[in-house]
Order: sequence, then C-alpha cells, then structure tokens
Amino acid sequence: MGGNARAIYRRIRTNAVSHKNLLESRVLLRVRALTLWLSMLLLFTLTSCMILSQRETSAPPPGDYQRSIDHEGRQRSYIAHLPPQASGGSPLPVVLNFHGGGGNAKDHKKHTGMDQLADEEGFITIYPNGTGRFNNSLLTWNAGSCCGYSQEENVDDVDFVRALLIDLSLWTAIDSERVYATGLSNGAMMSYRLGAELSDLIVAIAPVAGAMTAPSITASRAVPLMHIHSVDDPRALYAGGLGPPFPFTNQRVLHPGVEDTLDQWITHNGCPENPVIEITIQGSAGTEEEDHTATKIRYSPCSDGAQVIHWKLTGAGHVWPGRESRLEGIVGPATRIIDANEEIWYFFQQFSLDPMEN
Repeated sequence: MGGNARAIYRRIRTNAVSHKNLLESRVLLRVRALTLWLSMLLLFTLTSCMILSQRETSAPPPGDYQRSIDHEGRQRSYIAHLPPQASGGSPLPVVLNFHGGGGNAKDHKKHTGMDQLADEEGFITIYPNGTGRFNNSLLTWNAGSCCGYSQEENVDDVDFVRALLIDLSLWTAIDSERVYATGLSNGAMMSYRLGAELSDLIVAIAPVAGAMTAPSITASRAVPLMHIHSVDDPRALYAGGLGPPFPFTNQRVLHPGVEDTLDQWITHNGCPENPVIEITIQGSAGTEEEDHTATKIRYSPCSDGAQVIHWKLTGAGHVWPGRESRLEGIVGPATRIIDANEEIWYFFQQFSLDPMEN
C-alpha cells in the first residue's frame, strides 16, 4: 500500500473511531439526561404523595362542612359539624340526626340545636338530607312504609347512611365503635330502621316523636333504644292510627302505636316485660307548662347490656323537647320539661360496639 493510500486509510480509520466515540458520547449524554429526568420525576411524585398524605391525615378545623356523595345515581348530601375537640385528630363519636318529613338538614340542624352540646361534650353531629322532587326542600326518608317520595321511589336510605359514614371517615377521624342515630318524626322512623337493619354500624338509637315503620327487626344483637314521645302529639299519634293530612296536601300517614313499637324492641332486646318507673317530672306551677309531665320508664337489664327507655310526655306536641316549637298551630305546643339533646347524649354515651362487631 502506497504512502497516500496508508494516509487515507489512517484518516478514514481515525474518522471512524472519532465518529464512533462521538456517537457513544451522545448516547451516554442522552442516557444521563434521561436518568436525571426520571430521578426528578420520581422525586416530584414522592414529594406530591407526601404532601397529599399530610393533607389527608391532618385534622380539619372545627366548624360546619357541606358534603356531597353519589349514591344510586343521585347526588346525596349531608352537613357535618365538627366540635373543637376534632382539631386534636383523635377519633370522636358520631351522632346522626335526621330531619322530619318535608324538612331538610339545614333547618333541622338549627331547630334541634344539638351542636352546642356537641361542642361541650366532644362528638360530631351529622345532619343528612333526604330525597324529594325539589332541591333541598320537602325531603323525606324511606323508613319502610313511610314516607313520601323516598318511600314511593324505594330509595335505599340505609345504604346511603353506610356510604355517608365511609365518606365521613375519609376526611375526619371518627370512633366507629360509637356511632348513634336520632331524628324527629319521619327522621325518628329512619333511626328506627337503622337500628333494625344497620346494627353493625349503629350502636344505639333515640327516636323522637315517630314510631317504627320498618318491616321487621333484623339486628343481629340487642340495640339500646330511647324513645321520646308525647301522648298528646297531634301528628304522630301515640296510640297509632291515620294521622292528619300533611300541610297543604291530602297525604296522610298510618302511624304504628308507640307502645306496640316498644313491645317489639323489648322482645328483640330480651328485656323484662315489667318496667321500672324512674321519675316523673311535673311542669312548674304558674307557667305555660304546668300541666306538662315527663315520665321516664326503663326496661332493663336486656341482652348484651342494652336498655329500652321511654320518655312518656303529656301536654307537649309533635316537638323536640327543650327547643321552641315551629308552627305551633300544626305541631302543637313546645315543652322544656326535659331537654332532648341532653337526655339523648346521656343515653348514647353509655354504649359502644364490641370491637369484634365493627
């Protein structure tokens, strides 16, 4: 091979090696750049997850919260009130408080005034909304044979409550062994249905001015029960029977008798047939309530440590005792002979679920 040829060959070989080295360098740079990018992406993802985790686990401040969930193709909602104790992050008891037929969560929250006691005692109050043909008005609960739109449409309000409790547990700490239900009128009927059909989640119930319209009691255990009702209730008739038409409609409700309802629960809970009369309170002389009475009737001991308590009132109407009456001409007179909120919470706090049941 001549000198020129060897020089050309060396140049070609040198250029080829240089080109190969250049390609390898470019590939190496790209690999390094990709590695750096992936590392930054991983760091960003981990940081985002940590921030999100901190956001989800931090305790929300006390106050009122409006929540919505999708259930059975409907947008369902509830109001949650967190007491000051919620800011500590410890799990708190929950009291579900159901509005009456034709009402809504916002009005019932204001009417019952339970939040003040919740702030003092450290429990969460939940005010769910029923369903109806109109947005946030004239709402009802499917408590079995009553009432209105929810019953006609066979809305599964029991499963809605289960979904509500799952949603609640995702954003605030709740004590799942201490979840209770109360309510007024149709809301009382709903609390009865929860006691009858959702005893794996609901510890005890305290219906006010409404008897049980659920088809049967399928609870797997004895469920502590306190029922508050006036024999002079003009709407949810104490002895049972067809009540007066719902205002501005021709709709009437066939009410079960209060004592018939209690008899079913006394039997289910394994309580003695003969009760103990604990106390009878008489209204103060010279006041509008001087003819009002409240008698506390207790059936115990029952199975599983349960009790059945009946506050049997006279003189009061279809009301939440301890609060002002709304539309007295329709529901009858208010009474302060007892404070329903205090009696309900005093009763509830005695009971919790066995951890194995939850």
